[in-house]
Amino acid sequence: MELKLEDPSLLKTECYVAGRWVGARSGKQFSVDNPSTCDVVAKCPEFDSVDTESAIGSAKNAFNSFRKTTPRSRATLLRRWYELMIENVEDLAYIITLENGKPLADSRTEVRYAASFLEWFSEEAPRIYGDTMQATNPSCRIVTLREPVGVCGLIAPWNFPAAMITRKAGPALAAGCTIVVKAPGETPLTALALAELAHRAGFPAGVVNVITTLENTADVGRILTTHPTIKKVSFTGSTGVGKLLMSQSASTLKKLSFELGGNAPFIVFEDADLDAAVRGLMASKFRISGQTCVCANRILVHRDVYDEFLVKVVEAVRAFVVGDGFKEETTHGPLVHDRAVAKVHEHVTDAVTKGARLLLGGEPLTHLGPNYFGLTVLADMRPGMKICHEETFGPVAAVFAFESEQEAIALANDSNVGLAGYFYSKDVTRCWRIAEALEVGMVGVNVGKYSPCTFIFFEKPH
Repeated sequence: MELKLEDPSLLKTECYVAGRWVGARSGKQFSVDNPSTCDVVAKCPEFDSVDTESAIGSAKNAFNSFRKTTPRSRATLLRRWYELMIENVEDLAYIITLENGKPLADSRTEVRYAASFLEWFSEEAPRIYGDTMQATNPSCRIVTLREPVGVCGLIAPWNFPAAMITRKAGPALAAGCTIVVKAPGETPLTALALAELAHRAGFPAGVVNVITTLENTADVGRILTTHPTIKKVSFTGSTGVGKLLMSQSASTLKKLSFELGGNAPFIVFEDADLDAAVRGLMASKFRISGQTCVCANRILVHRDVYDEFLVKVVEAVRAFVVGDGFKEETTHGPLVHDRAVAKVHEHVTDAVTKGARLLLGGEPLTHLGPNYFGLTVLADMRPGMKICHEETFGPVAAVFAFESEQEAIALANDSNVGLAGYFYSKDVTRCWRIAEALEVGMVGVNVGKYSPCTFIFFEKPH
């Protein structure tokens, strides 16, 4: 298919190792598909364990010198990488929409968001300070130094193919670490475009390495988590895969930074600003067609405002337009593949079979393509339905009713994961009470999304 890039050289189809573009030693490749049209847009190298070890060796060799560079020089490299991303927003956004399917406007937003991590950590690099403390012996002093941990393995997801890479790479490079990025098999082109810009920014050969694979994902992940050269692994993905990677990392006692699956509650209390809550829910639930780990999966609404809230939600969702991400009128694109569609359909069918009311959507949009599913609103949800305990990862707003604050907290915390949660209330004392009661890592109070580069959840450079 014809690609509309201002700079066609940003579309790379080889891996970036030791400052060079290389294919897999086996010569094998895998196809990269446009989820909207199912067209093959490119083919990328199918790296295996041997190829991955070569990339790790490249990062190891580069680390010996890169760790000795000054924080200011690393800041300059990160700043230049940031500037190049901003200069190429349109092309990067095009590549994201091409392989991920999200609307072009969302892709532009992601590129700027992704670049913000590089800007932030370029400014943090010169401020990696140690500490001096008094010792019990008056003739001694205790001094701590911040040292780069070593070669880092970064495993990124496909839903934010640019931002989740820069969020991991920024702090690692600021600290003086070298990196091996395992690009998501569904969206490798964005990662490779970022590698090209890192190359242009002047990072020395071997400091940044980006590898691709699809069929060999498990083998490559095993190498990154068991190889003794890799000192830290950062992973964003499902809880199940996270558990596997953590167990594999135990043999070499690696440092880990994981962001795993979620089943976020979104609570609307009777004193909430309903219009603000609906706007927040639209941002939280339907961003990228519900394919984010922090998106609202269970919407809990107080009985006193339940019916009014449902009317407002259905009205808001009806205003959206599902379609190809390159069309100007599109607000929501396809799901990443047909397996995602099947899972979403299964969750909706399970809920309706068990008594939920289908207010909107609920079916695949086959006239648009095999990866499309209608934006869906379910009411009268109850415990025992799959959505209660499984991450849907799709465009389904599942609404539960509750009678009391205690019931809302019990429902919200009835989950074995706890990445994020949200609630809306005008009562300041309740806001503090609920924020502390929710058993989640991140709480949004009267907001539907939170993801600035300054957020303390994100990895620090040391």
